Amino acid sequence: MQQADRTAEANGASHLQGLDGLRGLAALYVVLFHCWLLTFPGFPENSGPSWLGWLMYGRLAVVFFLVLSGFSLAISPARKGWQQGSVSRFLRRRAWRILPPYWAALALSLLVAFFLVPASHHGPPNGRTILVYGLVLQDVFTAPTPNGAFWSIAVEAELYLLFPVLLYVRRRWGAVILVAGVALLAVARGLLAQNASPVEGNNWLAPNLAPVFVAGLVGAGILVAREKIRRLPWHWLAALAVIPVLSVIAVKGSAWTVHHYFWVDLAIAPAMTMFIAAVATGRPVFLTRLLATRPMRSLGNFSYSLYLIHLPIIMVVVRKIAPHYVSAGLPRFCFTLVLGLPASVLAAWLFAEIFELPFKRNRSWKSMLSAGRARESVDSP
Repeated sequence: MQQADRTAEANGASHLQGLDGLRGLAALYVVLFHCWLLTFPGFPENSGPSWLGWLMYGRLAVVFFLVLSGFSLAISPARKGWQQGSVSRFLRRRAWRILPPYWAALALSLLVAFFLVPASHHGPPNGRTILVYGLVLQDVFTAPTPNGAFWSIAVEAELYLLFPVLLYVRRRWGAVILVAGVALLAVARGLLAQNASPVEGNNWLAPNLAPVFVAGLVGAGILVAREKIRRLPWHWLAALAVIPVLSVIAVKGSAWTVHHYFWVDLAIAPAMTMFIAAVATGRPVFLTRLLATRPMRSLGNFSYSLYLIHLPIIMVVVRKIAPHYVSAGLPRFCFTLVLGLPASVLAAWLFAEIFELPFKRNRSWKSMLSAGRARESVDSP
């Protein structure tokens, strides 16, 4: 056990950097997805070039975020015998980490939606929008959205509230009971739906996505398992698990996939979990080295900000700027990539420096003010 602890500590820095890099790449894919979505009409059918079809599955990137979130949050409890400590402390830390940049992004999105580009087919934002989105209740109540990417923030917030219960079940009854219980409830819900495929709207998505979060939570146990388990070729097992899912997507097409995301999410979550476990245990080596490079670490460091604010920027480029310079279709997509992608990344980096990273580096207002005073004293002559 002591050897396992020493191994985990030695691997700690590298796997955290790797997980941050994965988070950054997933956020970048979401940006590319929205560049595609806003320039080619007809989603979920592919009206663009077939070679761009791989950009159509932004939902799966969000699923990956949720698996990774469950995995990351469970690393520390897993190393402590699945003990979490104070629930109120955990929830305060999550709120401190997530809400300030979210509220800043909400204000920015409202300004863009009010004065530049409406973000919702339900109409412009209104008082209900501010109330629902301000309280992060958009997965429960419907309101005109100021930012189409915000739906997943509410889902994740609900899963944070559920996390202590899930952790208790994992500690008290084990991984098998936790996975089986959550998965069976989800499968039963799916089978009872019309045509055995739930129709998803703009909200009430947390019950559908809870199993993928649980998959990540349980997967974190690999890091504290005995050496024989940790050294399994998790990257190859992930590849074997994802091949059937990708094959079905390729055969059935994008429209079928989007209408069956409920089942696709459940099917792909194990592969995602094993892939994350592979990176967390240092394999494949070439990928972990790539993820540990400075650009990847930097991208991962402000990936949350990139996710939060990229869509208003892309919408302004596509709907306000691009029509004056390029025609619709592929030219507009390329124009959006050239202008919107770097603008989103640069704006997200700046946004993170102001609204995200200070809350990431400091645990309280007192700590943040002390750090600010320390910097002022160093900078002063």
